[in-house]
Amino acid sequence: MPEAHSLPHRVWTIPNAVSFARMLAVPYFLWLLLAQDDARTAGLVLIGIGATDWVDGTLARLLDQQSELGRKLDPIADRLAIVAAIVGGWIAGVVPALIAAPLLVRELLMTALTARLVAGGWGTLHVRYLGKLATAAVYGSIPSFYLAAAGVLPNVFQALGWTAGVIGVTLYWVTAIQYAGDARRAMSADPPPSR
Repeated sequence: MPEAHSLPHRVWTIPNAVSFARMLAVPYFLWLLLAQDDARTAGLVLIGIGATDWVDGTLARLLDQQSELGRKLDPIADRLAIVAAIVGGWIAGVVPALIAAPLLVRELLMTALTARLVAGGWGTLHVRYLGKLATAAVYGSIPSFYLAAAGVLPNVFQALGWTAGVIGVTLYWVTAIQYAGDARRAMSADPPPSR
């Protein structure tokens, strides 16, 4: 078994494979939703993507396979899935604009902030626990709208979608403010490397 200090630089670990699988599931999800008009199966795929968000981090800790790549892949896989679910759902008329628009604006702002940090040589932001809770709420909300649109207990899933959606949007914006503070501190504490 490799020593723990060698794992941060490893690419092929079980948790990273789970993250890659989550990323590969996104095009399949979009195909189901937009090409096949199958909101029910698309919603179930989203639930699977959301569940495996928890799995990859748990496996990394249990198997002592935490890695730098894994720390980068996990939020990238989250962002891809959430943006695809929001944009695809908005286009398909499944996700209400009052939930989709603030989530999408937040994602675009966070992407720009992260790109600025990376391009400036300050690295990436550390994921906050509240951010994980926000992501969990969104992963509960968006598939609920998909299932409601497909006629699966529509009243129940519509109510769940709105409840989890309002919580998710609120927490997402609270963490966006926190991340902006983290970024400001990182940029003021360490000058970017000379070019």
